[in-house]
Amino acid sequence: MSNRFAVVLAAGKGTRMKSDLYKVLHSVCDKPMVQHVVDQLNELKLDQIITIVGHGAEKVKDQLGEQTEYALQEEQLGTGHAVQMAEPYIGGRQGTTVVVCGDTPMLTSKTIDELMKHHEQEDAKVTVLTTEMDDPSGYGRVIRSSDHSVDRIVEDKDASSDEKQVKEINTGTYCFDNELLFDALNNVSNDNAQGEYYLPDVLEIAKKQGDKVSAYSTPRSEETIGVNDRVALAKAEVLMKRRTNERLMREGVTIVDPDNTYIGTDVKVGTDTVIQPGCVIQGDTQIGSNVEIGPHTEIKDSAIGDGTHIKQSVVTDSRVGKDVSIGPFAHIRPASDIHDQVKIGNFVEIKKTSMAKNSKASHLSYLGDAEIGKDVNVGCGSITVNYDGKEKHKTIIEDGAFIGCNSNLVAPVKIEKGAYVAAGSTITKDVPEKSLSIARSRQENKEGYLERLNKSKK
Repeated sequence: MSNRFAVVLAAGKGTRMKSDLYKVLHSVCDKPMVQHVVDQLNELKLDQIITIVGHGAEKVKDQLGEQTEYALQEEQLGTGHAVQMAEPYIGGRQGTTVVVCGDTPMLTSKTIDELMKHHEQEDAKVTVLTTEMDDPSGYGRVIRSSDHSVDRIVEDKDASSDEKQVKEINTGTYCFDNELLFDALNNVSNDNAQGEYYLPDVLEIAKKQGDKVSAYSTPRSEETIGVNDRVALAKAEVLMKRRTNERLMREGVTIVDPDNTYIGTDVKVGTDTVIQPGCVIQGDTQIGSNVEIGPHTEIKDSAIGDGTHIKQSVVTDSRVGKDVSIGPFAHIRPASDIHDQVKIGNFVEIKKTSMAKNSKASHLSYLGDAEIGKDVNVGCGSITVNYDGKEKHKTIIEDGAFIGCNSNLVAPVKIEKGAYVAAGSTITKDVPEKSLSIARSRQENKEGYLERLNKSKK
């Protein structure tokens, strides 16, 4: 197989987005559009990917990292000029180059691979990715010759009434013979109303040289959507969400209401898991089998073990073990490690805390910067007092300890194995193993107090 290259066009600011955020960094299903494109290209194991950056270059580089090389288009002078910036990287080399826009997040590796294979099998010098649309208004029409090769591409505003009836449109994705591409780009003129160098002009140059110009029409027209404004962004979001949810359902996941469930494209979910309506699951999240999520649960960058139930809660950047019960209305904040068979009930907040097997905090507690052992019971209203105004401090609760309701554990402090803390205590010193610690004022009843008080008011 010959060399395969890709050029990703990501230099434009995208003025129609009306945003300070550069267009290709707007997210579709919790991932920037340009990241979707590069992820799909990476699945093809290409020899080289060059991303053309301009506006927001550093932010695009921060997002993509080392997944691609970068060429800077300092002045935006059209798509042909943008591709020309890749010449120092791949110019003069034999092979096939696919040019993809960074604002086409729906495009899949399958379609790109089909395009490249068609290009190579047809021995074409240029191949256009096309599709058919019921309403092609606004798109360039692909006019084919009698031998089914591409005769020309006519922009909508320049098309005749007959040409406007053509439903096959140019998607803006192309395959080129790499050597022809850069030779032709050097001959592209900017003699047009915009004073720009247009990539489609390479097709005319190739035809005049007698080179074959082909087209590959994909039946998956929804993949070709380009995002130029917020309306198109929302449309891409709906399509990507549907694609992701349908894939998971075919893999054995029950999604009760797919239209109202939002799952990122990188999320992995095991079989026989049930996801209730209103859930938002994002980032690098892995959910096991036989899990029940939701309704109205948010999970991001977390691992959820088999058999766990999470109801109306938030889990972020944490690990949750098997057969855990969380919620309703619990908040698992970053860097928490919830082991198997733990129970975290309603209105419990966990932050940077580990809870070992079979421990529980059933309601109305805050546990931050804590290490909690096995078989620990944390009573209602208990708090690890972790912050002194300048620094955070750690609380250690060892196996089998019992923390009574409304207890304040003022860190740094350790509750040793099997120790009991009486309800309403404020603990400032370590509690020895199997001890009972009571840290509260002694109760005093003043009998007849109200009668005396009422008499004094008369």
